[in-house]
Amino acid sequence: MITDKRILIIGSGISGVAAAELLEKAGAVPVLYDSNSSLAETEVRSRLPKGSRIRILLGELPEKEKNETEVVILSPGVPADLPLVEEMRENGTVIWGEVELAFHFAKGAMAAITGTNGKTTTTALVGEILRSYYEDVFVVGNIGNAYTKEALKMSKNSVTAAEISSFQLETIESFHPQVSAILNITPDHLNRHHTMECYIRTKERIAENQDASDTCVLNYDDEVTRQFGEKVKASVLYFSRKHILDRGVYLDEKSIIYVDGDKKTKVCEISELKLLGAHNYENVMAAIAIGAAMGVPLSCIRSAVIGFTAVEHRIEFVEEKNGVAYYNDSKGTNTDASIKAVEAMTRPTIVIGGGYDKHVEFDEWVKTFEGRVKWLVLMGATARQIADTAKQYGFDRIAFAENMEEAVRFCAEKAEPGDAVLLSPACASWGMFDNYEQRGRIFKDLVRKL
Repeated sequence: MITDKRILIIGSGISGVAAAELLEKAGAVPVLYDSNSSLAETEVRSRLPKGSRIRILLGELPEKEKNETEVVILSPGVPADLPLVEEMRENGTVIWGEVELAFHFAKGAMAAITGTNGKTTTTALVGEILRSYYEDVFVVGNIGNAYTKEALKMSKNSVTAAEISSFQLETIESFHPQVSAILNITPDHLNRHHTMECYIRTKERIAENQDASDTCVLNYDDEVTRQFGEKVKASVLYFSRKHILDRGVYLDEKSIIYVDGDKKTKVCEISELKLLGAHNYENVMAAIAIGAAMGVPLSCIRSAVIGFTAVEHRIEFVEEKNGVAYYNDSKGTNTDASIKAVEAMTRPTIVIGGGYDKHVEFDEWVKTFEGRVKWLVLMGATARQIADTAKQYGFDRIAFAENMEEAVRFCAEKAEPGDAVLLSPACASWGMFDNYEQRGRIFKDLVRKL
């Protein structure tokens, strides 16, 4: 039993604290460790339940802890190739992530969703689809509700939708969802995974413990995921925006069709959806496929799909001010996501972009500007790189802002009635903000104060 082991949790954020709580409730007494020596123990302890006996270590990890720890639980933000982690792995320490730990205690059926883009929207929609039919539903993972926080509440009758990131997939062992899904794969997090091949392999791990009795939902229009469908052990269910399928979910002009191999059923018209953009049609089709694979009747799926509104920070309509529509796409943390956001705009648009440098190129994003974007306002570490790239493609209506307040003020001055302002940074938020949620909420607060 893992509860009998000497356990070290690395990372004292939301996931680390949730993992510590789970283990303590299960009878273990783990150590919660954070290498940030500037943290105060009182601050970290305030995140734990009152009366918790969990020991807290900060700064450099003592040799005794390194040598005596039997299991390490990594928070998603802690790289699996960190020198400390590598050293402990070489010493025979078992290295688990938060997802593997939660799975060890969780019960019931699970749909696990990954992909470069669309994970949060698709997972939230799958959650609504499951709630339309099942009573005991959990929505967990990278969506903002730690899997470890909910695992002990689950029963054999529970059904769970989980958003799983590549960071979380690095450290799985026995994690085995009944339904897995890879929505798409485009370059992202290469500062962490180093190569595209490593990133792809990590994403594909979501299905590595599945067998023929399970289902893997894949994007037929994505070359990487389509090829993965030829080697995965699970039964494959494709979705496609560009091709008519013999089995799966596809877009037929203005209708979304589900075909189980024999019978075709129109689930809905795209005009009935409350979500903007072609990428969201893909998210909806993926969610339909996942819901069907989880045993939800199509009538329930249809009701959930047409009633679903956009999640916060994903092409989220904020307000219209002086005839200008403001959209918050702070979750556009890579170029592919931001391409989809720009393409979803139906008005002349001023884009706010830039942020943390993940060592990616911005050419494809900039190429979507022609005929759509009238100004580009840039912030953060990547501002100069994006500006130089834009100028290479003949786009020079560029402004720089030191902070979000300055960016929003510039947009309000330049925008005309009938325009849109879109925050879609194509970059992570780190360096200027704690996370993309904080970035998006600051943007929304500033817009509402205009």
